Amino acid sequence: MKKKPSVYVWMLLPAVILFFSFHTLPVLQGIFYSFTNFRGYGVWEFVGFDNYVRVFNDRNALNAYGFTFQFAIVSTILVNIISLVIALGLNAKIKFHKTLRGIYFMPNILSILIVGFIFNYIFSIFIPEIAENTGLTSLTTSILGSPDHAWIAIVIVAVWQAAAFNTILYLAGLATIPQDLYEASALDGASKWQEFWKITFPLIAPFFTINMVLAMKNFLMVFDHIVALTGGGPGRATQSISLLIYQDGFAGGQFAYQSANAVIYFIVIVTISVFQIRILQKREVQL
Repeated sequence: MKKKPSVYVWMLLPAVILFFSFHTLPVLQGIFYSFTNFRGYGVWEFVGFDNYVRVFNDRNALNAYGFTFQFAIVSTILVNIISLVIALGLNAKIKFHKTLRGIYFMPNILSILIVGFIFNYIFSIFIPEIAENTGLTSLTTSILGSPDHAWIAIVIVAVWQAAAFNTILYLAGLATIPQDLYEASALDGASKWQEFWKITFPLIAPFFTINMVLAMKNFLMVFDHIVALTGGGPGRATQSISLLIYQDGFAGGQFAYQSANAVIYFIVIVTISVFQIRILQKREVQL
């Protein structure tokens, strides 16, 4: 008898078609155009690896890479420290801990652009006005207008919003730890720090790995926060790689060149993620 297609195949087929059409196909097109001089319109011709070589000699691209790595490293460290501390607090026996968990998770469901525009108002108008009325002259100028300090504002907003998701993951990890271990350690006279370092952290090490990898990957791809807060300015001081690819690729007539930049950046992100996983998983085994 002729085999009939399984109902599961028909259920999966629309999703596969949509994913290929709106994700895989554009990726393949971008890789193809990265070997051309296509500007996003008009005629084009193949140029080989010229676009890839140009990336390593482009000062704007190198500056964007430097800013993005600086932002991602600082934000990843801060968000994991803050979210772990919050998770430990919410996991303790306190009143209204379920309500507090919902409150702390709220930033994760808010639109990044809306949050960014709100903080833009806070940094640009609200804080300078309060500083002027209270005599704090150092804060009367918006931090977003400083080429040296604007990135700090982006870190604050990004960490504030990202901590919500990381906190939930740490809470899930803390829920897997048997309470018998803490009771046994208390009988042995272990301090809170010893409980954390010898019991809590080793047992949530897999969740720490997940949070570190996801946080670094998301911060390396930062885009919306910068668009809402600084637009990449002042000048190009806070221009990330994602923003550079978008601005120069679609509005600057560098579609093929920025496609090559995107391919390089994709390889960089994958390499960093794989490196993180291998290093942190080794630490899990050691712990």
